[in-house]
Amino acid sequence: MQWRLYPLFNATTMTIRIIDTSPLDPVAKPLIDALQWEYATRYREFREDSGASAAQELARYPAERFLPPEGAFIVLERDGETIGGGAFKRYDAQTAELKRIWTRADQRRQGLARRVVAELEARALRQGYRRVFLTTGFKQPEAWGLYTDSGYTPLFDRSVAPEVLVHLAFGKDLLNPLSTDLLDDLRQTEPFGLQR
Repeated sequence: MQWRLYPLFNATTMTIRIIDTSPLDPVAKPLIDALQWEYATRYREFREDSGASAAQELARYPAERFLPPEGAFIVLERDGETIGGGAFKRYDAQTAELKRIWTRADQRRQGLARRVVAELEARALRQGYRRVFLTTGFKQPEAWGLYTDSGYTPLFDRSVAPEVLVHLAFGKDLLNPLSTDLLDDLRQTEPFGLQR
């Protein structure tokens, strides 16, 4: 696969490369491995075999789903090391679904995840999507904050405890981010339930 590199500068002026790639590329392996460990660790008490469950989740979609023209997979690299990334796949004709948003633990709280989300949104717009949808887990409050701070609308009943809902849905109209009119069909009406 041909990489497309985009220079990016963070607050410390260190150069970060944005690489358009595939989940099968070796540069993506640190992202996939770290996500698997994080999912397994965070949800250990809720899943009998959290390691196998995390691996199954990360292998649920074929890599091709995250490639143009219907998807995208990006990695952030600094000094030859993968420090973040994310992806989207087609949810429906007008909706991209964000997946695999990750920042390496020692690189968090620098705005990298927010930049990943912004880069994915820009690609989704270029690929013809009108809106973005995602779900995140009930044990990932940092992700809830990221999406809320990035202009996403919670599409679940916030009066219900997150652990009851299990997966929390969010959405955003890319052409009119302040509007929620086009998000109603994405609203979560009942808990997704735990996979055992």
